[in-house]
Amino acid sequence: MPLDLLLNVIVGVLPVIAFLAALLYLDSYKLIRLRIVLAIVAGGVAVAYACYVANAWLIDVVALDFTRFSRYVGPLTEELGKALVVVALIRAHRVGFLVDAAIAGFAVGTGFAIVENIYYQHLVPDAGLGTWIVRGFGTAIMHGGTTALFALVSLTLIERARRAALVAYIPGYALAVMLHSAFNHLNAMPRLSTLAVIVVLPPLLMLVFQRSERAVGEWLGHGFDADTTMLESITSGHFPDSPAGRYLASIRHRFKGAVVADLLCYLRLHTELALRAKGILMMRESGFDAIIDDATRAKFDEMRYLERSIGKTGRLALLPLLHGGNKAVWQLRMLESEAAAASRPAAQPSAPVSSR
Repeated sequence: MPLDLLLNVIVGVLPVIAFLAALLYLDSYKLIRLRIVLAIVAGGVAVAYACYVANAWLIDVVALDFTRFSRYVGPLTEELGKALVVVALIRAHRVGFLVDAAIAGFAVGTGFAIVENIYYQHLVPDAGLGTWIVRGFGTAIMHGGTTALFALVSLTLIERARRAALVAYIPGYALAVMLHSAFNHLNAMPRLSTLAVIVVLPPLLMLVFQRSERAVGEWLGHGFDADTTMLESITSGHFPDSPAGRYLASIRHRFKGAVVADLLCYLRLHTELALRAKGILMMRESGFDAIIDDATRAKFDEMRYLERSIGKTGRLALLPLLHGGNKAVWQLRMLESEAAAASRPAAQPSAPVSSR
């Protein structure tokens, strides 16, 4: 590969990768692991290929010239494709806070931008360095920024509504499409569009990111205190006199005696694992990496057995006692994923080959 071609590709993709790396570095709680981020970037790559196929078909269907298509149709399909990856992560409880929502959204856009800029290099091999500066600092950052904003707006609305209804995703999607379309309207003024992206999106994302970091710290503090109080109540023998105990007593007539006992066991296990998850996040924020032990993995096995015992109705009945809503599910998914990763055997070194 000629040196000038290599330089163009680097300038086209390095800014968006560097910004994603900065977001990961600023995440002091390490809410989302690097291997997950790389998987999300790969999802953005897949979306870029899917959008290429969809747009190639749509441009003939709608019978618009390329300029109008890029302004009014392209943003709809491309932002939809990127948004679907974020929606899948939210619904799978792999995103629990605005911090990791911003990282996940930007990671999707990063994968998309890498493919798009490499493809553009194939289409316009003679484009100068100035073009690649515009695409690297403008188009690529735009793709990451709009999807990050979609993730932030969507998760905020879901937390307010306390459920992941479809309507919660519409405002964020509309904002992403509007910003994408506005950027494409400035194609005739590439320097202005790039300047607008640099001035607006990175500072906005950083501001939201910093405020979200503080919110995570507050949630950890309040949640840790609530979980500690709950666990002390269960283990001290005074649980029947606590608000949680009275609530459980009020619904015991709906379940068999054995199931009521399993409900209490499930509540205790859930609280213990929630405390463990919050402890890990606090250790990460202080610069330490916690080790998941066998006892924690055994608790997840016991919890799955209890989930089958109490059934969906039992889990719904306990929701008022499980602090944190969507975050409560997220923290257990995070801890279980860490436990599963820690339990995988390390690769064994291969036997030395004889020199004979």
